[in-house]
Amino acid sequence: MTSTTNDTTGSAIDPTTTTAWEALEAHYLEQTTSLREWFEQDPQRAERFSRTAADLHVDLSKNLITAETMELLLDLAREVDLEGRRAAMFAGEHINTTEDRAVLHTALRRPEGAEPALEVDGQDVDADVHATLRRVYDFADKVRSGEWTGVTGKRIETVVNIGIGGSDLGPAMIYEALKPLAQEGLEARFISNIDPTDAYATTADLDPETTLVIVASKTFTTLETITNARLVREWLLGGLRDRGLDQDLEAEAVRRHFVAVSTALDKVEEFGIDPENAFGFWNWVGGRYSVDSAIGTVLATVLGPDAFEELLAGFHAMDEHFRTAPLEDNVPVLMGMLNVWNVNFQGAETHAVLPYSQYLHRFPAYLQQLTMESNGKSVRWDGSLVSYDTGEVFWGEPGTNGQHAFFQLLHQGTRLIPADFIAFATPNHPLTDGEQDVHELFLANFFAQTKALAFGKTAEEVRAEGTEGALVAAREFSGDRPTTSIMAPKLTPSVLGQLIALYEHITFVQGVVWGINSFDQWGVELGKQLAKGLAPAVAGDEQAIAAEDSSTAALIRYYREHRG
Repeated sequence: MTSTTNDTTGSAIDPTTTTAWEALEAHYLEQTTSLREWFEQDPQRAERFSRTAADLHVDLSKNLITAETMELLLDLAREVDLEGRRAAMFAGEHINTTEDRAVLHTALRRPEGAEPALEVDGQDVDADVHATLRRVYDFADKVRSGEWTGVTGKRIETVVNIGIGGSDLGPAMIYEALKPLAQEGLEARFISNIDPTDAYATTADLDPETTLVIVASKTFTTLETITNARLVREWLLGGLRDRGLDQDLEAEAVRRHFVAVSTALDKVEEFGIDPENAFGFWNWVGGRYSVDSAIGTVLATVLGPDAFEELLAGFHAMDEHFRTAPLEDNVPVLMGMLNVWNVNFQGAETHAVLPYSQYLHRFPAYLQQLTMESNGKSVRWDGSLVSYDTGEVFWGEPGTNGQHAFFQLLHQGTRLIPADFIAFATPNHPLTDGEQDVHELFLANFFAQTKALAFGKTAEEVRAEGTEGALVAAREFSGDRPTTSIMAPKLTPSVLGQLIALYEHITFVQGVVWGINSFDQWGVELGKQLAKGLAPAVAGDEQAIAAEDSSTAALIRYYREHRG
């Protein structure tokens, strides 16, 4: 399979001009929504709207859809050529139009020897990916076995990953999700924020002799990452000096305690890291899609190469489902098109993700970057402006914590907020409270919430419980609040990989319908550029302060006056 450029980068299709869009608008106006009635009329509704993708069981039946809705949504998917765009991505065509790049995060998890081989822009992608993985695994094994030690000969006990955005959110989320698999005596920590508190608090109780630092920045120029790397380098060298490290060994200390995930080998070496200990990735890997590349070195090191391989296998299983399943049974396609239905026809602006697993407490934050950096666009891939809503505000917290925080708004608020509920049949830590299986109590909440959101509680039902007067309305629940339930046997590396890839492909589907390039992020650049230019003013240059707008100048002066 060889690819260089593509023929899918011409004018984007305006979805509102399609026959299917027009039909969906008419269908929305004609539809009388009542999940209660739909379930009463069709005892098989749950079965009809449930699908399986790898190890995931996905129940879409509590969404505001009928069979006709789904048929029209799939008509829309075909009219915007979702299947063609999907094939172009997997083939390595340059669907990232503004950067003229392939989009090949799916290649990061292709098994070695997969057929047909994948060659893109003259690069043997499979060979390069697996060569890098072997280097990462070899490094991880050395750290895990104790062969790799710090400069004083002590084995590594803590791996600190310094990155930001995709170089932090993915590894941090997966580490938290799979923490029980960490090798005994080895932990990971993460620094991302340029707020010096982050670097200080993360390293305050660490032993520099047993700390290894991974600096993750493709270009090795990311302001936050390189600033934090310098701070941690000074912390480490200072701590070693306090323990008598000879000045002549400081360069060796950096080489023994710092490695990099980067392709800028000159800058890596300038920092003091041995280029032999730098692991690279490619321009067809976007940051928010990079956790299964060398960005995952911290995971392979602390959780182990076997766990990382299982994670990659889970990604690949979902990739294959997305690539090969008919649209009618394709879970990422169906969920992506449901999101389009909710955003563009139902008027939803936000989307809650509610994992009923404490280990997934960082999953909503991970999805915030994946979805909002990808689809927070107002320009189509051909440069034309959109005339319809794109993107959703993704947010969430683990159940049952969220139930005691924001579920009030989900149940009785004035806004329609679709929600994805995620749960696992087998707990990581089965515990009992007397005779009560606590995981069963936990899942009872999971089942109850989607039921309550779907079916609500009528005024008659409230009165039947003995409530009268004005309190009736306060205790009534409208129902018809859309949810999707995702379940799996257990939270494993493979299942986690499947979940991540599921949302990657959902995001892709929405981007294709909206005609936007989901793989650039120009919107993050302006603020970063302005921050660099403001540095002299913040440092007290009065001429620079005077050149700013009145609000910015006043805020800087407030800072200067009150800096302790």
